[in-house]
Amino acid sequence: MSRHIQITFDAHDPGALSSFWRDALGYVHPGPPGVDLPEGADPLAAWDDFLARIGVPEGERNTRSAVEDPDGNGPRLFFQQVPEDKAAKNRVHLDIRAAPGLRGEERMAALEAECDRLVALGATRVRRYEPAPPLAAGHIVMADPEGNEFCLD
Repeated sequence: MSRHIQITFDAHDPGALSSFWRDALGYVHPGPPGVDLPEGADPLAAWDDFLARIGVPEGERNTRSAVEDPDGNGPRLFFQQVPEDKAAKNRVHLDIRAAPGLRGEERMAALEAECDRLVALGATRVRRYEPAPPLAAGHIVMADPEGNEFCLD
């Protein structure tokens, strides 16, 4: 039997980092428990109101955040605030499949377009690896706003 997974990120700013990954992956922020959000409502504002109502001090309201696949297929991403800086290369990273089924220059052009979109959201381009058939199709290594590496594949 397969298991559902949640991927957890340590972060300095869980709200900002979760917003980056929400936009990068097309995910959504879930609403607070027991709160029915009207169409177009801002889930982050709803969380702030919810946390204020239950007495969470303002300085503690950005200690965690999450995003979910709106279709329910992908893993939930959870972001927790930690005091320490990222000290080394991450041992696990996400690959964003931005060019499935494409090959050669068409593939690399699609990866470059996605790279440009993510840089505009706050990511950093690290390096590009050219296709080397038959085993390597080419990819771009990037870093999210807090320095966690991921690949456009």
